[in-house]
Amino acid sequence: MSKDNTQQDLGSESIIKLLIKFSIPAIIGMVVNMLYNVVDRMYIGNIPHVGGLAITGVGITMPVTQIITGFGMLVGIGTCASISIAFGKQNKKEAQRYLGNGLLGIITLSILVAVLGNLFAEQILILFGASENTLPYALSYIRPLLWGTICNLFAFGLNNSIRSDGNPKLSMLTMIIGAAINIILDPIFIFALDLGIQGAAYATVISQFIAGCWVLYYFTKSSKSSIKITLEDMKLDLGIMKNILVIGLAPFCMQFASSIVSVIANKSLMMHGGDLAIGAMAIITSISTIYIMPIFGINQGAQPIIGYNFGANKFERVRQTYMYSLIASTVFLFISFIFVQTFPYIAVGMFNNDPELTEITVSGMRLFLLSMPIIGIQMTASNYYQAVGKAKKAMVISLSRQIIFLIPCFLIIPRFLGLQGVWLAGPIADLLAIAFSSIFIFKEMRELKKMANDPELSMKSASPDLVA
Repeated sequence: MSKDNTQQDLGSESIIKLLIKFSIPAIIGMVVNMLYNVVDRMYIGNIPHVGGLAITGVGITMPVTQIITGFGMLVGIGTCASISIAFGKQNKKEAQRYLGNGLLGIITLSILVAVLGNLFAEQILILFGASENTLPYALSYIRPLLWGTICNLFAFGLNNSIRSDGNPKLSMLTMIIGAAINIILDPIFIFALDLGIQGAAYATVISQFIAGCWVLYYFTKSSKSSIKITLEDMKLDLGIMKNILVIGLAPFCMQFASSIVSVIANKSLMMHGGDLAIGAMAIITSISTIYIMPIFGINQGAQPIIGYNFGANKFERVRQTYMYSLIASTVFLFISFIFVQTFPYIAVGMFNNDPELTEITVSGMRLFLLSMPIIGIQMTASNYYQAVGKAKKAMVISLSRQIIFLIPCFLIIPRFLGLQGVWLAGPIADLLAIAFSSIFIFKEMRELKKMANDPELSMKSASPDLVA
């Protein structure tokens, strides 16, 4: 099958078949990509004599790693969505210009993050809640990751565009290559070479470097890519860069908001539960990531289908893709919720062998993840608006949980309920954000149905609000 036919299939093949074709590799890729941090924490939590404090140190670095990931999303998802919309308009040259400018953005941001991050690493970590006991572990882990930012952004950010190019399996393979190497290197660097927590960071950077080289090869030498990276397309185009950044702004803001939330949560956890409570939250976040990553995979699989069909004015296919992705997400999250609530000690035991930390984590996790079955509503809604280029609504929905609801919950509820209030802040914020997102997305689905049945209305309403 030709590359052009691969793109055209997005507008004609069965929606369910397309979701399976694009989402399964994306799910596998996201789950595998998740192993970078989760496997690190598994090994770190079991380092003899220091596991509890070490994993708390990693928990302190989470806001920093979230910001790094956010920069990958800012350029990566913005580039990915823009390429899909360009392909939907049958404009291959424009898609290639988006790819070149996306790469330019990644290189620029990587240099800034690496240099500034290392210059102010100690001050940032203290601001984020590091104590005298946990600061050395946090610094040992974050410095190598900061210097390796460009490897991270190549492997994660630019890899999204392989999926938009119609090759989801190759996008998945990129993540598998990196994560497999990380899993192999972790015990070697942490235990065999006795590098401890710093060894976990080295293993991550090396694995991301190799995955990043694979992505670069795909867009320069591989015969499977329909668009290529060229020096001409890497010349800064302010209009194209603006569109990339505007579309990618919503997921970036969501990650940045997550880092702010982590800082506030860490301070509240330290006040009401001490260092071990921060370690407990790091474990809970790792466990929830295991179940959330497949939803990101479903969303990533739906994104090129939604983007292409929106660009081609096939609005009923857009609506169906969203609804199927929501159903799949909800079913998966409900099954995950049952497991977490029924077998919490199995999940927590993978990350820790400290009995006191285990008890704090189990009691906290059962409360913090109470709303898990229905959070797919907000996640798929935000993804939909990103996919069609409606950046303003995507950003509002993305930030609703973190900024509008969760921060006030972290600041207010623990004043009355202590540590238990920190755990309850999560599900309360989720419920409020889900109700808020539902107002937007189900109205949008009704509008899509109207546009699908009225060609004149669709021509007036279809253009994405890339700037507004």
